[in-house]
Amino acid sequence: MAKFGGALCAVILVVLLPCLDVALGQSTDPSEVNALRAIKGRLVDPMSNLKNWNRGDPCRSNWTGVFCHKVNDDTFLHVTELQLFKRNLSGTLAPEVSLLSQLKTLDFMWNNLTGSIPKEIGNITTLKLILLNGNQLSGILPDEISNLQNLNRLQVDQNQLFGPIPKSFANLRSVKHIHMNNNSLSGSIPSELSRLPLLLHLLVDHNNLSGPLPPEFAEAPALKIFQADNNNFSGSSIPSTYSNISTLLKLSLRNCSLQGAIPDLSSIPQLGYLDISWNQLTGPIPTNKLASNITTIDLSHNMLNGTIPQNFSGLPNLQILSLEDNNLDGSVPSTIWNGITLTGNRSLVLDFQNNSLKKIPDTFDPPPNVTVMLYGNPVCGDTNGVLITNMCQPMSVDQQTLKKEQGSTFSCQPCPADKTYEYNPSSPIPCFCAVPLGVGLRLKSPGITDFRPYEDAFDINLTSLLQLFLYQLNIEHYIWEVGPRLNMHLKIFPSNSSLFNTSEIVRLRHILAGWEITLSDVFGPYELLNFTLGSYADDFPNSASTGLSKAALGIILAGSIAGAIALSVVVTTLIARRHSRHRTVSKRSLSRFSVKIDGVRCFTFDEMAIATNNFDLSAQVGQGGYGKVYKGILADGAIVAIKRAHEDSLQGSKEFCTEIELLSRLHHRNLVSLVGYCDEEDEQVKPFDFNYIRRKIYFLNIAELLIQIMFCRCLFMNSCQMVLYVIIFLPSPKDLLVLV
Repeated sequence: MAKFGGALCAVILVVLLPCLDVALGQSTDPSEVNALRAIKGRLVDPMSNLKNWNRGDPCRSNWTGVFCHKVNDDTFLHVTELQLFKRNLSGTLAPEVSLLSQLKTLDFMWNNLTGSIPKEIGNITTLKLILLNGNQLSGILPDEISNLQNLNRLQVDQNQLFGPIPKSFANLRSVKHIHMNNNSLSGSIPSELSRLPLLLHLLVDHNNLSGPLPPEFAEAPALKIFQADNNNFSGSSIPSTYSNISTLLKLSLRNCSLQGAIPDLSSIPQLGYLDISWNQLTGPIPTNKLASNITTIDLSHNMLNGTIPQNFSGLPNLQILSLEDNNLDGSVPSTIWNGITLTGNRSLVLDFQNNSLKKIPDTFDPPPNVTVMLYGNPVCGDTNGVLITNMCQPMSVDQQTLKKEQGSTFSCQPCPADKTYEYNPSSPIPCFCAVPLGVGLRLKSPGITDFRPYEDAFDINLTSLLQLFLYQLNIEHYIWEVGPRLNMHLKIFPSNSSLFNTSEIVRLRHILAGWEITLSDVFGPYELLNFTLGSYADDFPNSASTGLSKAALGIILAGSIAGAIALSVVVTTLIARRHSRHRTVSKRSLSRFSVKIDGVRCFTFDEMAIATNNFDLSAQVGQGGYGKVYKGILADGAIVAIKRAHEDSLQGSKEFCTEIELLSRLHHRNLVSLVGYCDEEDEQVKPFDFNYIRRKIYFLNIAELLIQIMFCRCLFMNSCQMVLYVIIFLPSPKDLLVLV
């Protein structure tokens, strides 16, 4: 028996090692290698972040910021992501970037690039993300960008671009986010943009735009945020048709030289933020009540007249009503805070300064959390016995800055000093030292004025999207910036362990930098300012503090595979002693076996069916020779990937039992975790940890692969080659599950 086991081990090594050589031999498309070299030739790299771009093959030799993938049955690898975010690069962007024909992400955010945006970018029809914000790019926006039918996000904000917004951008049928703010763009906003079927956010503030606001935006089918502050639409008014933008959440037209009356916007059902301050608007304030979820109403610094209407009362989410510096007269309203729960850090600011308000009700008694500003009104000269002295002092609206206290209420010993250990202030384990990741995040167009009441909601929202526990996120501090934008620094801690593993770091970074999540509408769009590795940087020598290379991880993983192959020798010996041949059963009636191993659960088939909605097609995430893979939710809320064997893949009960035992005993950070099993008549089902499988590192379950090879499922050269190729070059999750 031992002799047979040794022979089987030899077969496995003969099969696997040639496959590994073939997979590692896959090279980058030569034209793309030349393109990358041309790109580097135009860049200035004072910190030598791209020093390894001169060595070896881009996709195989750990070129910083180069992410590769195999496309269809092509014999070459292709660059699909170029992520050079915050690398202190200057120089220009080479037109040869267009030779990266399979590129999906072009990310040069927060560098010092100059020159113009190459028109040749319009030839990369696969592009989904253009991220060039935070540079010093100049010149005009090329019309050719309109050729990119797959483009989802165009971020060119915070540059020095000038000239008009091309009308041809109306051809970007897949675009959801257009961020062009903080440039020197001129001309009018093209009315053609209203035809974009998926456009959610249009940020064009802080430019030199002129001409009338396009009334056609009333027909925009999906627009949620329209932000055009600090432009010069002199002589034009706010189109009354904007009341028909049923999807609108935020309208911000501050300091735009707008004239005329304020349109009645009460018919916009979800309007949460309205800022039309610092214009020349005239006439009375409309008397119909705005949407109940509105947080911010800023009509200050206009020429409005008449009285303050009662429609501002009964708005439960209102944080600020600013009517400062107008010509409003009559009485100070005394019911605006009605219907608002003002407890904890919930507050309301009513800024009525510099108007012509002459009266104040005798019953005027605002709650403690309400700040009323009356400086510059006649009412401050005649108090009528009402104590309003404090309200009549000159005041300004200070947006809150929060800095949380760090540390613990427990008496804790100092953390080890060999890494950047800290106490997680929210950890359920007192005095637990861990090394966090630092994340700089900025909300570019939030729908709130005061973040304090929304901090808990933000924590829940972000941790849910990142699939973290609530205690793993700590908002260290935040500050409001001109915009207004909310700049925050976050710390993300490991889950009850001292350190993150490599795959978790990669997963988090890729989700945040790849805009794979969308925050709740009230927080608006975000941008990643930095992703600080800290002590983890030593594990990613070519990744600086903002990026990780899949190519590097592929090499690391290849080493893991070699180790796993060695491990397979031991495992194979065990299997060979138990089995003299592989047995496949099409129909059987066997009693269920029992595997009693800590952490491995036995499920009934009914439980698996309920978890997948009776194996509904909508839950299917993959399919391969073994069977189909479904995303499921167990009764305890755990999310799992459930592999259901089809009929001709069923093993004997003992063989299946052996596989489950082996899978449960092989533990490594790069192995997918087995949750349990189900072995009922004509059914063999294995749920795995779905959260691990879906991470961007996408390690294949090597242990399961080896066991399948030992059971003679993968003894053909081409099959092994495909599977090992998947391991090394890290596919999409669906590709991974298909080939398992």
